[in-house]
Order: sequence, then C-alpha cells, then structure tokens
Amino acid sequence: MGFEGDEESDANQVSTRSRFRYNSPLVQVGLIGLVCFCCPGMFNALTGMGGGGQVDPTAANNANTALYTTFAVFGVLGGGIYNILGPRFTLAAGCSTYVLYAGSFLYYNHEQHQAFAIVAGAILGIGAGFLWAGEGAIMTSYPPPHRKGTYISLFWSIFNMGGVIGGLIPFVLNYNRSEAASVNDGTYIGFMCFMAAGTLLSLAILPPSKVVRDDGTRCTNIRYSKVSTEVVEICKLFLNWKMLLIAPAAWASNFFYSYQFNNVNGALFNLRTRGLNNVFYWGAQMVGSVGIGYILDFSFQSRRKRGFVGIGVVSVLGTVIWAGGLANQLGYSHEDLPSKLDFKDSGSDFAGPFVLYFSYGLLDAMFQSMVYWVIGALADDSEILSRYAGFYKGVQSAGAAIAWQVDTHKVPLLTQLIVNWSLTTVSYPLLIILVMLAVKDEQKGDEASANPASVDKDSKPV
Repeated sequence: MGFEGDEESDANQVSTRSRFRYNSPLVQVGLIGLVCFCCPGMFNALTGMGGGGQVDPTAANNANTALYTTFAVFGVLGGGIYNILGPRFTLAAGCSTYVLYAGSFLYYNHEQHQAFAIVAGAILGIGAGFLWAGEGAIMTSYPPPHRKGTYISLFWSIFNMGGVIGGLIPFVLNYNRSEAASVNDGTYIGFMCFMAAGTLLSLAILPPSKVVRDDGTRCTNIRYSKVSTEVVEICKLFLNWKMLLIAPAAWASNFFYSYQFNNVNGALFNLRTRGLNNVFYWGAQMVGSVGIGYILDFSFQSRRKRGFVGIGVVSVLGTVIWAGGLANQLGYSHEDLPSKLDFKDSGSDFAGPFVLYFSYGLLDAMFQSMVYWVIGALADDSEILSRYAGFYKGVQSAGAAIAWQVDTHKVPLLTQLIVNWSLTTVSYPLLIILVMLAVKDEQKGDEASANPASVDKDSKPV
C-alpha cells in the first residue's frame, strides 16, 4: 500500500530516522542474509561434506547435476519472475524447495535409492533460481550506490555463517564416529529445521518501493512487470555485451565446488574432520567478503579505480591459492588416494591440506563478491539488476551442472584443478574491460534525482 499526500511526507521523515528501522536497506539486506543463512547456507554445509554426507558421492553428484541443470534455466528466468511476483512470494517459493532436498538424503540414508534425491535436486534447482534472482536484486539495488561493496560483504558474512553453523551440525553429531562413512539422521533433520525457518523468514522481506535509504530516497519505484515484457528483456540479455563479459566469471564461480568438496575435503579427510573443515571454509568466506568489500568501497575515491584494484587483488590471491592447490594435487589421484586425515590423530599432516581448503573458501567469497559488486555498479534499478543477477546465476548453474558430471565421470583430478584455475584466470581481464567501459564514477546528487522519495501511486505492493 502506497503513501499519499501529507501522510507520505510525514512517513518519509519518520522512516529515515534510524538506520536499523525495518524498511532500511541495512535491515532488509540483513534479513535476506538470514534467509540465505537458513536455506542455501545449510545446503552449502550439506554439500561441503562431500557426497552429501554419504560414503558414495554418486547420488549427490547426480542430484546436483539435476539441480544445476534446472537452476541454469530458472536462474535466468528468476529475474523476470521476481519482477512479476515481487520478493516475498518469489523467495518463499524458492526456500521451500531446500527442505525437500535435505529430506531426500534422509530418505537415502535408509533406502539407498537415489531417484528421490535426483527429483528433489531438480525441484531445488527451480526454487534456487527464484531465491537467488531475488537475492541478487535485493543485494545490488537496495543499498546506496557508494556502499554496495559493504552491503554485499554484510550479506555474504551472514549467509556464510549458515555454512559455519551447518558445518558444526555434522561435526558435533558425528564427533564420536571417527570411522563412520555416512552422517546420521539427526544431521539431515537439523538441516531441515533451519531451512523451514528460512522459508518463514522470507515473508518478512519488503518490496523495493517500500525500502527507504537514509537520505530519504527509495530503492526504485517499479510497477510489477508483465510476462511478455520479461520474456523480451530476458532474451535481450544473451546479446547484451555487458552480460557476455560477465559470463566467463559466472561460469567459473561454482565450477570449482565439485572439485573442492569431493576431491579435497571428501577425498583427504574423514567424516568428522570434514564437518570441522566446513566450519572454517565458510568462516573464511566471511573474512574474504569483508576484506574485498572494504577494498571495493573505501580504498579510493574513484569507483572505477576501486574496481580495478579489487579485481587485481583477487587475481593475485587466486593465482597463489591455485598454485598451492596444484602442489597439493600432485600428491594423489583417483587411483592413489591417501589415508584419511583426522584433525586429532594426523598431527602435522593435517595442517597443509586444511590451510588449502580454508584458502579456497577465502577465494570463493572474494571472487563472487567482486562479481556481484561489478553487476551492482552497472545499474541501480531493481528490475534491471534482478535480470542481471538471474543471468549470472543461470550461467553459473550451467557451469556447475557440467562440473558435477565431470566429477561423476572420474576426470583426472589434476585436469579438474587446471580447468578450474584457467576459468577463473580468464575472467579477470574481461571484468577489467567491463569496469573500464561500463562502470562510471559516482556523482553526488545523481541518486537523489533519479530516485525521488515519493511512491508511484500505481505501484502494486506485494
């Protein structure tokens, strides 16, 4: 429901009084962070154990392939669906599918039939497309333009706290099962409880027309779109030169998960240690997102220069970490796996692979936060950014679908590492070109003139 007349002016004066008010970008980005803490955060913890917590990763690999195949389609469509339905319905529909996915592995723990897990994975791909398109639109359009890096790092930290807590669940529940191959039922039930809570929490997200920044400007005054409009605009994305430059980074950004989860954490460590490793992997993501967020918002006055420096820092760090991964990978293969490491019993042998896995988490957050910052710098309008975010997640998921099958078909581990390293490396110069050609330095007053604090009387609430 919109504001009218003098009531609108009074409401705006009240609504900007506190940064922690319900309709502030800070609170709304925090809420979407909590939603992702409960749903994809717990999913990440489940996936990060390697094989979905099972001794044989085949079922998880096939489920993830189905997931990312449908995600590739609905990730692209998700931005249009968000523009039609608004955030609450889009996010709630997406979150509910995570509960089903975790439940399918609870079923698999007893029946060892992977069909349910594969179908649940495909359904989750649809829901994840909805959720991440909505998340991308909120995270890139709600914050003020000069603080997008800070808000992205805030979101990433809250979201990845889900992976930290989720990593503690299998660690604690399986602590005394040092020889166990698969996690117990309580692990999956714990994940399902968090995911159900996230579904309910998503209903608290406000539409962009009701979110007011500290300076009194609104995020955007969109009229919720039509299906025909969204079909046309989504098709245009595939010819948009900005999106074509983003595509390699999008493809790379989830491609390495199957390698890191199954062939580093899953291959080198026992069950309880994998849970502990995930606590630090997702904790490293919090550190990485805060670090790159500071560089992208505060390092220089020029937004373009901040973008160049941020990409440069991530590229150098990425090269060092993947080189360390190469040194580690030369010591084993599919045919010659080492004995499983335990955080208590393996002594100094545990340290090197543990630090490497921690560093992979650090790099993941810095890389994805950097790409989200670039996307957010291309526009300020929620409708446009929801489509950009959907395109990013769609291409990302297409890459992930292929990556999980690469692992299922036992492609040599050294080859997987080299491909992952190459894909991330290729994306850096393309992002620099994009920042050079498409990102403008901020001009004071632009945002206020572009987004007046009034609400369009024809805009529809959700």
